[in-house]
Amino acid sequence: MDIISPRQTDIMNMLRQDGRVGVEELAAKFNVSPQTIRKDLNELGEQDLLQRVHGGAVLSSGVKNFEYEARRLLAVEEKRHIGVLAASLIPDNCTLLINIGTTTEQVAMALRGKEGMMAITNNVNVVNILSGTPGFEVIVAGGVVRPTDGGVIGEATVDFIKQFKVDYAVIGASAIDEDGSLLDYDYREVKVAQAIIENARKTILVADSMKLERSAPVRIGHISQLDYIVTDKPLPEKLMDVCTENDVIIRITDPIPSSLEI
Repeated sequence: MDIISPRQTDIMNMLRQDGRVGVEELAAKFNVSPQTIRKDLNELGEQDLLQRVHGGAVLSSGVKNFEYEARRLLAVEEKRHIGVLAASLIPDNCTLLINIGTTTEQVAMALRGKEGMMAITNNVNVVNILSGTPGFEVIVAGGVVRPTDGGVIGEATVDFIKQFKVDYAVIGASAIDEDGSLLDYDYREVKVAQAIIENARKTILVADSMKLERSAPVRIGHISQLDYIVTDKPLPEKLMDVCTENDVIIRITDPIPSSLEI
């Protein structure tokens, strides 16, 4: 799959929700020309992510795991750098919870090489990354596996996580509101994320700066519940004030050379 733009990802998210999108509707929403939208739809159609129809597009019946794969292709280097920086905050010989997300998976990649670790996760991809890694005991939460991204969710997952009290939690979010709210799309995933936060002594949020430009309907919690935010760009002033008021430590990755920017 080729790298797709943030706007194309938003188009696909709309398609997943509504089943159909129109060129004029999208042009108005994104404040671009209909020609630009047609180009977006044609590129997505060439990747078999949607089917073009008169005046717009519909979701291809064969699309599977789109959202997760598309997210993997966004801000690739930013997420990798965030993963490395977040992993540097976690010492050897500790326990941690890692939840669903392409950025949390980058943390898992960067954690390989640590010693004496126990990782509990509801992310099948994290299990694949860490299983068999020397120095790691990996425990996977029980529950329903969501086919779109390998996330394990549901009441059984929440109950399982509540059995633990870990040193660190590594979480992601789909969006961060200007008032400090942490947001996501799936209420079942949110329930798991809330349990992870509640059962960790320190919580690290890993989120690239694109999350500040998005919105999502379900509230995970608030920035005040975090100990660290690891991101790739400085936060807006209002969010920085919220973090300062609540003693949340902000760690920002080094700038990425322009030749690597997506």
